Amino acid sequence: MRSLAIAATGMLAQQTNVEVISNNLANMGTTGFKRRRAEFQDLIYQNLRRVGSQSSDTGSVLPSGAQVGLGVRTAAIYRISEQGNLQQTENRFDLAIRGNGYFQIQMPSGEVAYTRDGTFALSPEGVLVTAEGFVVQPGITIPAAARDVTINASGEVLARLDGQVAPQNVGQIQTAIFANEGGLEAIGDNLFLATPGSGAAQAAAPGQPGHGSVMQGFVETSNVNTVQEITSLITAQRAYEMNSRVITASDEMLSTLTRLR
Repeated sequence: MRSLAIAATGMLAQQTNVEVISNNLANMGTTGFKRRRAEFQDLIYQNLRRVGSQSSDTGSVLPSGAQVGLGVRTAAIYRISEQGNLQQTENRFDLAIRGNGYFQIQMPSGEVAYTRDGTFALSPEGVLVTAEGFVVQPGITIPAAARDVTINASGEVLARLDGQVAPQNVGQIQTAIFANEGGLEAIGDNLFLATPGSGAAQAAAPGQPGHGSVMQGFVETSNVNTVQEITSLITAQRAYEMNSRVITASDEMLSTLTRLR
């Protein structure tokens, strides 16, 4: 019976759906996290009577035919790039991007990774780094004698030094945008890598056309909507149960056949 295999694909699809939802809920408090959504497609169809085929020698054709679907499969898991809320932290090295763009991070391997997580700090050498100690590009060093540091909306890093009236520009943060943000590859630690699907990074100063602005003393929270995720979880659970009932019903029908004498 095809229904056994069809229902099995439905259960596997809903299992994937629940896994995506659970990952969203687990990252409700993750800085800069973007929720995911699973998308599904129907599988190939088996033709019992092919639509458009001739049904008689007079040239008449079947107007609809008869096709039986063979189930469902996971087509993609999309990343929703909707802006998260901006939470004030009062930490002068916490940064958030309001609008499009990603911070650029130099990885130990030499690759450049990208993130929306702006919880930065200083290394022992005074270099702006991530929580893992990776350097924020293009490599900004804050003088040890700096009394205060201001990072404006366009990404300029201004340090106020003793004996100087005007603040000194010690660096320029740049953000990167992509033609297809959904094509970025997540590697954990709130980091992404560019892929052929995302296109090449287009780096520029914050505030330039297509680039969002930088806000100092803020971080971007996760964009997970708890109510929406719980609702989706209930829907996925019910769909899983209904597919399991199809398997139970098919098994009972097969049992009836085996009892025939």
